[in-house]
Amino acid sequence: MASSPSSNAPRAYKFTVKSAEEAVALIQKKLGPAARVLSVRPVPRSGLMKLLGGPRLEVIAQLDPVPAPRRTLSAISAEPALPDAPAASVAPATRPTSRISEVTPLTAQGLTALLRRSGLTETALNRLQSGSNWGELNQLPLHRALAETSRLLLTQAEARALRAPLSRAAFIGTSGVGRTTALCKWLAQEVFRRSRIGHVVSVEFDRPNSLGPLPVFSEALGVPLAHFPCETEAAAPGGFVYFDLPALSVRDPAENAPLAKWLDEEGIKERVLVLNAAYDRASMREAYTAGREIGATHVVFTHLDEVPQWGKLWDYLFDEAVEPLFLATGPSLTGDCEEDVPGAIVRRTLPDDNQTATS
Repeated sequence: MASSPSSNAPRAYKFTVKSAEEAVALIQKKLGPAARVLSVRPVPRSGLMKLLGGPRLEVIAQLDPVPAPRRTLSAISAEPALPDAPAASVAPATRPTSRISEVTPLTAQGLTALLRRSGLTETALNRLQSGSNWGELNQLPLHRALAETSRLLLTQAEARALRAPLSRAAFIGTSGVGRTTALCKWLAQEVFRRSRIGHVVSVEFDRPNSLGPLPVFSEALGVPLAHFPCETEAAAPGGFVYFDLPALSVRDPAENAPLAKWLDEEGIKERVLVLNAAYDRASMREAYTAGREIGATHVVFTHLDEVPQWGKLWDYLFDEAVEPLFLATGPSLTGDCEEDVPGAIVRRTLPDDNQTATS
């Protein structure tokens, strides 16, 4: 049985809940508005419950011996977690299926340690720590500090000049990153969401370029697919032309020279680099460097459905010369396409402003 929340010693309590709203209601009922959220983590289900059960969160909150100024507890972004038994003391009308238990009192967890656990790289952390308000952030309650950190990351990631919508662009990337699939996703967005018309050009040079589903998919969309040499300008005002090119090489940058030369000769200035986010950081960085060397202007991240932590992507969002185009969050050719890249990443790593209540 947990001790009374009015004890003079700081106490930490662990909750297992299904949603952010449930956590807020239960913490307020059991600990009151002075409680502080120390940590939040998803706990994965196993077996059949992984398929049949809803998301679960493990939340640890602390009640300090001296009540803090009255604050509304933050809503916590939900992730999949293990099921647990309902709290017996909650009234049936608002009965949340959760458990509360006392755990060993916890030392105040530093903001830096929590950000590292969320997957943020040292590069991103250094940018935050070099800011003049880093010391002030560390004095805030943890949930408020996370919300402020989210705003800082978004501000830095979006600090680039606005570009015109993509219209005449080559999709480039190393072998196996899902380059052609990314092009198909983008074509679907252009045709279905923006009602644009245009055509696609496949280029091979001296290396074969597997088109995968592109021929059948283009025909289904009513988008002509041509093979170079052919017309590389838009056939109608306001239309698009997209180019499917052979894979980049990271082992021998000299192999990319003909590709870069062709892009320059054809005057194709928009160059979309496709990166597989499931690759390790070193492989992603090598592929990114190869793309930047031939003038990448945009970046697409694929295979996000295979990546548990998205924090490593922040490093690429800080490059003001390259605009994030979209995230491929699944295998579908007509969906699984998230265009709010910074917003989606911050939602997967830290609470955003709408998830954290103000004082």
